[in-house]
Amino acid sequence: MLKLTLLEFFFRGIPEEFLIIFAVYAFSKTTVNIKKYIISSIFLVITIYFIRFLPIQYGVNMILGLITIIVLTVNINKIDIVKAIKASIIAITLECICEAINIFIIQYIFKIDVNYVFKEPTLKIVLGIPSLLIFAFFVTTYYIIMSRRKELRDTFNGEIS
Repeated sequence: MLKLTLLEFFFRGIPEEFLIIFAVYAFSKTTVNIKKYIISSIFLVITIYFIRFLPIQYGVNMILGLITIIVLTVNINKIDIVKAIKASIIAITLECICEAINIFIIQYIFKIDVNYVFKEPTLKIVLGIPSLLIFAFFVTTYYIIMSRRKELRDTFNGEIS
């Protein structure tokens, strides 16, 4: 089981899942529909929270999470399924890269025992913030660049906005 404390859920889980849905919008080059964005993000937060309670190994929860992201973005956000699959895979991969960079910095630059960090929920939240911020920076920057280039598409009629 990969249980989360309520502290981890509120300070890491919720922002992360909202950011994942935003990343799918960005990488699928789709304009954000705020109402659908919030609805799908809330569903994702709840689903991921319950997936973490399943008696499964760590990699399986990522696959179930990826499937959930794709289903939500296709059905709620009305993003084309091929774009949703590509964007979801890119988002999860980028998130993993950001977390790997953060772990590398924690372990090899600050010389902090990562095993100890993962056992302490508060420490895990605080030391995990940089990876979330790096991920947010890349996603937001990409979305802004696509917006300025006018490459974002509206999900309602497929027009470039």
